[in-house]
Amino acid sequence: MTFHRSFVKYWIPVILWMSVIFWMSSEAFSSQNTGSVLEPILRLLVPQISPQGVDLTHALVRKAGHITEYFILSLLLFRAFRGKSPSSWNWRWSFSALIIVVLWAGLDEFHQSFVPARSASAVDVGIDTAGGSLAQLVIFFEHHFRKK
Repeated sequence: MTFHRSFVKYWIPVILWMSVIFWMSSEAFSSQNTGSVLEPILRLLVPQISPQGVDLTHALVRKAGHITEYFILSLLLFRAFRGKSPSSWNWRWSFSALIIVVLWAGLDEFHQSFVPARSASAVDVGIDTAGGSLAQLVIFFEHHFRKK
């Protein structure tokens, strides 16, 4: 496989997913906009839900989104660092993936500080990092349990 094909196979998915994350940091995915979509769905599914219940569910869905976005990014980064290696796990691949997850999460929050309907949050960087770390734990345990 040439360098070009290898780059396309392993790194283009990372770049595309980073672009999706960047797009999700736009005003279109602000809390106000996602709330206006989620609330009618919640009221349809749970008509007796309180306003506090709607707010809590909305917050939990948004934070789960952070974890999911960065879980996927971490998996894609690990895959890209691993490349064509016959080994299934290496601490350097996991560590490198996590470093990029933390950096991208920080840059993403910095970007949000310039978006009028968004705000930057160090807590969100921590949640993003938790999602990336969870992915690396899954990879680590999958590797170690597969060997036995």
